Amino acid sequence: MAKFITPKQAAELIPDGAVIGSAVQGMTGWPEEIGLAIQERFKECGHPAGITHIHGAGQGDFGRMDPEKKKTRGEDALAEDGLLTCSIHGHVGCSFKMIKNITDNKILAYNIPLGIVGQIWREIGRGFPGLMTKVGLGTYIDPRFDGAMINEKTKKEGKQFIYHIPDFMGEEYLFYTLPKLNVALLRGTTADEEGNLSYEKECMPCEPLDLAMAAKASGAIVIAQVERVAKTGSLDPRTVKIPGILVDYVVVEEHPERSMQTHITHFNPAFTGEIRVPLRDAKQEVPFDHRKVIARRTAAEFHHDMKCNFGIGMPGLVPSILMEEGVDDQIMMLSESGLIGGVPAQGGDFGAHFNPIAMVNQTDFFSFFDHGGLDAGVFGLPEVDKDGNVNTTYLNGKIAGCGGFPNISANAKHSIFMGTFTAGGLECHVEDGKLYIDQEGRFNKFVDHCVQVSFNAAQCLKKGNKISYITERCVFERTEEGLVLTEIAPGIDLQTQVLDHMGFRPIVPEGGPKLMDAALFQENWGRLKDTF
Repeated sequence: MAKFITPKQAAELIPDGAVIGSAVQGMTGWPEEIGLAIQERFKECGHPAGITHIHGAGQGDFGRMDPEKKKTRGEDALAEDGLLTCSIHGHVGCSFKMIKNITDNKILAYNIPLGIVGQIWREIGRGFPGLMTKVGLGTYIDPRFDGAMINEKTKKEGKQFIYHIPDFMGEEYLFYTLPKLNVALLRGTTADEEGNLSYEKECMPCEPLDLAMAAKASGAIVIAQVERVAKTGSLDPRTVKIPGILVDYVVVEEHPERSMQTHITHFNPAFTGEIRVPLRDAKQEVPFDHRKVIARRTAAEFHHDMKCNFGIGMPGLVPSILMEEGVDDQIMMLSESGLIGGVPAQGGDFGAHFNPIAMVNQTDFFSFFDHGGLDAGVFGLPEVDKDGNVNTTYLNGKIAGCGGFPNISANAKHSIFMGTFTAGGLECHVEDGKLYIDQEGRFNKFVDHCVQVSFNAAQCLKKGNKISYITERCVFERTEEGLVLTEIAPGIDLQTQVLDHMGFRPIVPEGGPKLMDAALFQENWGRLKDTF
């Protein structure tokens, strides 16, 4: 039976050098009161020191509002100098302090795919030492390149956790391992007196059961933070996500009013399926400009009954275009967090859905992605090289993390990269059905070679998948022959406004690329229903 303790007592259970795992997506699933208690104890007595934290897309200091003071609360609790010495994560872009510690080479840091985290825990939970998969082959994650080590300190001092398997039954794979867990930190909504946990207020499933199973297989302790306690036997067994036999300690929140459902939302019942809201609440108004052209052209790649995933940033505009065009109910929108149906939320709510129809364990969902179940994955377009490889993880010295990108982009039947053609001060406008460049961006995105490869185009093509690159002025497609310039916008000069801003020469079809659909450059489009 689980023992009920305070946040302070929970912090005292963490030894120096501990390996801690947490099942989080942003602030979802993060037991913040325990995290803050660990931070406070470290500041008071210097313990626990030298911990390793393993997580998927972790907690941070982005947009955490204190309801009383009406301002952002502090920093990532575990990012104190000396408290944390190693971070193994899928995404860390929401913790500005953690990013600085990594770029300043203060800690060891490994960036592995989000889906891999839960999948490794699942393998460890059944007594296996790691996970064998094709995800990450030919990218910076591959040990033949950086082995997921994302700063110089790790490349010099770090231990390799990922291994290349050149031939297993005629195929090559990567084998991922993780350090042995000492502590698992979970957050649920309700615990009964025996430690059974329900998750009714959490808006993303994450991978808590996989983590808890891995912890028990590793001899680690499991500590869960909850909002409230229920009498034994009173919980609906269908809502119990973590059985009490896997939970050692339970912490009841002292300040539930401060707990965050996402980075910026305290609680929205439309994110959990408790209520359904009018979809106008989820729709962004997209002004008529070059970004809208990109989103429209991307939406034109879809057709009836597709299963589609949208990344953070500009891809988040596409669902609003689908709603504008009245076809949002004809495709199924999915998020790697385990949400199916409804409309993906954006910004600080990324990963949640308005009006989801199903919430699936995140690890199970990544298995669906990995076997090619997704029809289309839409991603930002930061940097592309002559081979069609994409760098999303290391740009101008800045890191954030790959998140679920390696799993999704390598296995979706159609990977679509969307964004402006150049970056840094680009200004343009749409008029009379044409695109006009008013000021060119300072940085070219299409370069001879990427600083870091996050997406390997050749590996993707081997599976028979399609790859597109969509910008405001032109469209490319990666074929077996290379990167082909297939379309150009009305009003754009091929040589001076496309080719002269590329670090390589793409394949240009005989007679030149065809014109992008002129209707995309009109105030009102209204053509998407026809293509569906």
